[in-house]
Amino acid sequence: MRIIGIDPGTGILGFGVIDVDNSSKGTTLRYKLVDAGVIRTPVKEDETVRLQTIFEELCTVIAETKPAEMAVEKLFFAQNITTAMSVAQARGVAIVAGTQAGLKVSEYTPLQIKQALTGYGRADKKQMQEMARVLLGLKDIPKPDDCADALATAITHSMSIKVD
Repeated sequence: MRIIGIDPGTGILGFGVIDVDNSSKGTTLRYKLVDAGVIRTPVKEDETVRLQTIFEELCTVIAETKPAEMAVEKLFFAQNITTAMSVAQARGVAIVAGTQAGLKVSEYTPLQIKQALTGYGRADKKQMQEMARVLLGLKDIPKPDDCADALATAITHSMSIKVD
């Protein structure tokens, strides 16, 4: 199964596309990185233009990689209400892009993602990034952080569903 994970943000939106295989029918899932990166928008650009850019670029990623499902990180909390609103809008745009492409969309809190990857809900970023690297069999930790977070979200989703 192919899954796209999303780490929402207006300035930087991370995405990670993985293939998940359970052909051995055992309890171990095997992962393969398909594509990962970020969509960046200029800070000084109008908010509506930034959201349109995110939508269009994410639609392109979805069309090119053809995932079956989408996993989006939920907004947990934010110190700044303006930032929270901006991230929430980017989440909405990502969800619309996914549903418009016919993807089933699931959402996970940072706590759920940390627990799924490390078994510890208070794992730090370095632990999360290292687990994403190990599970995907990568030589280096995925960069930037937004990309690694998106991959962790996709991996979490794979652990939460039945993979054939």
